[in-house]
Amino acid sequence: MAKKPQNQGKAWTAAEIRELKQLVKQNTPTKSIARKLGRSMESLYNKASTEAISLKPTNQSPNNRKKR
Repeated sequence: MAKKPQNQGKAWTAAEIRELKQLVKQNTPTKSIARKLGRSMESLYNKASTEAISLKPTNQSPNNRKKR
């Protein structure tokens, strides 16, 4: 059985929402964001939707890696 996220069922704090926005802006993969915030993928997608945050990748390398 899968391990439950540490923040399951808890309300999102303003600091977590700011961190979510910052990580999305840095083009961090959604799975990494969910793990870092201690949230499920479903919770992450729901909060991004309610906050009008696009999780679609931008035209840059993931995690700010330089192109070869």
